[in-house]
Amino acid sequence: MEKEFRILAVNTGSSSIKFSLYAFNEEEERLLATGSVTRVGYDGGVFSVYDAEGRAIVEEDTSLPDHESARKLVFSWLVSQEELPLPDALGHRIVHGGPDHAAPASVTPELLDDLEKLRPFAPEHLPQALDALRHAATLFSGIPQVACFDTAFHRFMPEVAQIYPLPSTIRLQGVRRYGFHGLSYEFILGELDALSCGQGRVVVAHLGHGASMAALRDGRSIDTTMGFSPAGGLVMSTRTGDLDPGVVLFLLQEGHATAGEIKEMVNRRSGLLGLSERSDDMRDLLAAGAAGDGPSQMAVDLFCYQARKQVGALAAVLGGLDTLVFTGGIGEHSPEIRSRICEGMGFLGIGIDEQENRAGGRLISNENSAVDVRVMKTNEEMTIARQTLRVIEGIQAT
Repeated sequence: MEKEFRILAVNTGSSSIKFSLYAFNEEEERLLATGSVTRVGYDGGVFSVYDAEGRAIVEEDTSLPDHESARKLVFSWLVSQEELPLPDALGHRIVHGGPDHAAPASVTPELLDDLEKLRPFAPEHLPQALDALRHAATLFSGIPQVACFDTAFHRFMPEVAQIYPLPSTIRLQGVRRYGFHGLSYEFILGELDALSCGQGRVVVAHLGHGASMAALRDGRSIDTTMGFSPAGGLVMSTRTGDLDPGVVLFLLQEGHATAGEIKEMVNRRSGLLGLSERSDDMRDLLAAGAAGDGPSQMAVDLFCYQARKQVGALAAVLGGLDTLVFTGGIGEHSPEIRSRICEGMGFLGIGIDEQENRAGGRLISNENSAVDVRVMKTNEEMTIARQTLRVIEGIQAT
């Protein structure tokens, strides 16, 4: 790499847009700026941008009605900044790659046409990401773009971990367990490798607004809690997690809800919010539960119960456990949730040093624990940037 190469990583979620601008050269990976727009489609959103030292460039409250207005805000701000260089390439998180995309890929008209067919696979995420990709192409004309797939990390799980017990006519339509948060898991795996502990039996708990866990053995995904869509698996902030299909059939057959209403319920009105009828924010629920609010306490209880159950299930898949990692907004910042998930897990060799846990330590297992319990900060945007660089370098080498 003869010169500094700048990459803008764009992470479009169901109700947010995150972005980071990086510079790469032979010696280092360097953050130039990072920012986000939160709570798109809701009140109480924030548009914020920070420089590499964490100093605020922008911090302003905003209420954006949809992703179109959020995209316009983010991209127009980026192109208007004389202090920040224009990127040499853009990388986008694409939540679903379907059965055919297991590696990052340069964006072409053919790839876009293919991804359009996958919109029904992830209707809460994929349309917004594809629209962001097209919008960026108009503002950053001529600058190459790369699609980085959140499902790719799990595409080589054992077949038994991917298959649903459905007729082959359905499975051939691409209905299978894909798993998500792959960009986060790839970053955490790299950090574990740097600590020389990424090649054993690892469970990573990515706990945030969206939540999932993955079982990794020798650097490969063996199983994960999310399935066909990001709505499956653990209880999440507003998503149900795993739900008996009989519940959906009941609601439809008895006329209690339409398909559209069920989609809205499963993705936006359930989970912690649906249980507590108060908030989708774990911090609010912990405070309300401590003050005696029963529904809030139940929401926290169920979140921890299901997470603890899945740690046990994934450890069984791995045949034991060497390392447990907590990451994501809740996993990284809530010592109480970490403690409650690990409670009673001594039979797996998990023991917590509560002083280290409460103090924000990175290694929080106690001296008698057979399992290393770690708290790690994930960085999906860095993974996007690294994958984008690899694709661009591959193109330039041909």
